[in-house]
Amino acid sequence: MPRIKLTVEYQGTHYVGWQVQPNGVSIQARLMDAVERLLGERVPVEAAGRTDAGVHATGQVVCLSTERVLPLKAYWMGLNSLLPEDIAVVHAEEVPAEFDPRRWSLGKRYRYRLSNRPSRSPLLRATHWEVFTPLDVEAMRRGAAHLLGRHDFSSFRASDCQAAHALREVRRVEIQGERGGSLSIAVEGTAFLKHMVRNLVGTLVEVGKGRRPADWVADVLAARDRKRAGPTAPAQGLVLEEVFYGDGPPPRTPGGMADGGDEE
Repeated sequence: MPRIKLTVEYQGTHYVGWQVQPNGVSIQARLMDAVERLLGERVPVEAAGRTDAGVHATGQVVCLSTERVLPLKAYWMGLNSLLPEDIAVVHAEEVPAEFDPRRWSLGKRYRYRLSNRPSRSPLLRATHWEVFTPLDVEAMRRGAAHLLGRHDFSSFRASDCQAAHALREVRRVEIQGERGGSLSIAVEGTAFLKHMVRNLVGTLVEVGKGRRPADWVADVLAARDRKRAGPTAPAQGLVLEEVFYGDGPPPRTPGGMADGGDEE
């Protein structure tokens, strides 16, 4: 039975998130509908991680298994003819039958985009967090340095996060851009807690606004208390950019693989 891995790009503005939910249309539902029309059968589709309502992706990884054998181009050309314009398959490949997009992940990279222009932008409002207060980007970079490494990120998890533990490893936090323009914050790690990236960004923006010193980020991390951190950044600025894989599943070390709490 062929196992197909799809790389999917989407704009999450008009969806309740990746996962099928009773309160609205999800990206997963739209993709499953398109797959059913292509294959003539209803098959489950599994993703590397859940994205929340309004969150976008350029590199979401999705897998499905089917008895039907089709050329790989059918999975991107065919599905794209059946999907709405804000969802697209950008790559398809066959993978081993045991491939699991979540459990085989070695890590992910998210990118958060902000507009620091002094006035609102109709073209950016669906894809950026508009912060009109001039941001001290260098202070934000100093604050971000405290987040690198393996830590307990309890201060940055949502109150309803279902992850078994908050130990995660952040490999990279890179802030690009400058005050008064467009900024992006790339965060790369082994796995993420629910709203973790958005809470990190909200905390760094507090530093950028001058409300807190850069070293405050270290105090928040050490506190393991969500109430100590900054606000949750809006969903529309977040993009799941890439999911990383090796030749097989990673070792099951604490914080070293994705689990059920990986949800942005």
